[in-house]
Amino acid sequence: MNKTGIDNGLFNTGRNSETGFRPSGAGDSRSSASALHWPRRASSRTIAGFFAKSALCALVLSVSFGLPAYADVRPTDEIVSEPISSSGVAEALCPDIQAENALLVSEDGTVYFSRDASEPVKIASITKVMTAIVALENASLDTVVTVDEEAATVGESSAGLLQGDSMDLQTALYALMVPSGNDAAVAIAKCVGPLLPSYDGTNALEAFVAAMNEKAEELGCSDTLYSNPHGLDADGYESDAHSTAADVGIVVSYAMENDLFREIVDAGDTSIVVQDAQGQDREINLVSTDELIGVYEGICGVKTGTTIEAGYCFAGAVSRDEGEFYSVVLGSPDSDARFADTVTLFDWMYGNIVEQRLINADSSVDYQGAQAPLVANVAHTEWVDCLVPATVLDSDIAVRVFSLAGDIEQNVTYRDLKGDVSAGDVVGSIEFVQNETTVASCDLIAASDVAAPNIFQRIGVLFDRAVREFQKQPLQATSVCLNTPSPVSDR
Repeated sequence: MNKTGIDNGLFNTGRNSETGFRPSGAGDSRSSASALHWPRRASSRTIAGFFAKSALCALVLSVSFGLPAYADVRPTDEIVSEPISSSGVAEALCPDIQAENALLVSEDGTVYFSRDASEPVKIASITKVMTAIVALENASLDTVVTVDEEAATVGESSAGLLQGDSMDLQTALYALMVPSGNDAAVAIAKCVGPLLPSYDGTNALEAFVAAMNEKAEELGCSDTLYSNPHGLDADGYESDAHSTAADVGIVVSYAMENDLFREIVDAGDTSIVVQDAQGQDREINLVSTDELIGVYEGICGVKTGTTIEAGYCFAGAVSRDEGEFYSVVLGSPDSDARFADTVTLFDWMYGNIVEQRLINADSSVDYQGAQAPLVANVAHTEWVDCLVPATVLDSDIAVRVFSLAGDIEQNVTYRDLKGDVSAGDVVGSIEFVQNETTVASCDLIAASDVAAPNIFQRIGVLFDRAVREFQKQPLQATSVCLNTPSPVSDR
């Protein structure tokens, strides 16, 4: 994608242009802040906002129902860390997206899809996720954040803060994340910077950015560099700042562990109250840049980013009963595309989660007066040819898995059975594995009593084994598992 060819009008001056604030009283029918308490959802939306959401809803529906899109599947795209070209997954089963770099990762860190996720690129305002992390971990929520001239005049994407405004940190974080406020980013950095252990009393902003980079390294980011707290990369903010889709996934996953961060990025349009330079309360209505909030099922954040250099970016989060997942799309060609790509990835993920029954034995055995699946026959090592029938406590055990990760295999372990065995004794275990990851396990349970040989039977066993050894025959029975996991998908 030729990122320099994007329509400059969409980006204003070519810097971060994610606007999203409405000063109170400026063409807004909502009342002043005197009777309001923050944070709360805005009580109404503008007509323009309504049609924007409606258009987005139509976009989501078109993606969900598979209407044509200008997207592609690349041989180098990876599904569960394996290139599509060698994975055996049919191209028709892979997500079609437009982003130049992408990632889809689960809450536990499993990467299900990636596209050039290790390529260093600009990430624009997704930078603010790390800004929020450093602020949350180094200052109390009642820390006073004051807006100085530098913060008020940083420009581009703004929360509508004015020089002299003050608020607590929690309010400032809403101004940072909901409308992607560059003004809030600078104000937070300059007020939290002096609270950092490494602050030397000289430059609070530089100290804050240094803390951002230190945190990235601590989290295991392999190729991330921050140069400011907002993500601007032009008109005086040119730098070598960059990150990767993989690193953004790490940072977002970490940030979503914080309950307040989750609350903020899931707020949608909302209102805050700040104190102006004269100490008077002033309401600011914030418009979220996350156009999937309230439109796509389960969406709960996280952050957009837009500059000429970065293109259109979005790190998203979705949570449903089937699991929580985080997506990263960088370098999408337009704003609609970044959200369409996100929907495509999430739809693809949830659409390929299947519930798989794990016990599929063909035979049954009587266990405690009822029929149970005969899962295995386990050798009793004190006999020559004795097998203990084994079942499982829960024959309906099932697990939700990602179908394109491959079939489930089983690793069976048998105990060395000696002495008397009683029905209900644990005689082994089965570990169910998909793509080298354990997805479930269960014990093998003896289905019936088996007595150890008495003194006379032991003599017979010794004689029998002597004969078998001479004839080069097995000296005891061989344990065997009768369970066969069914295929997950034909890929």
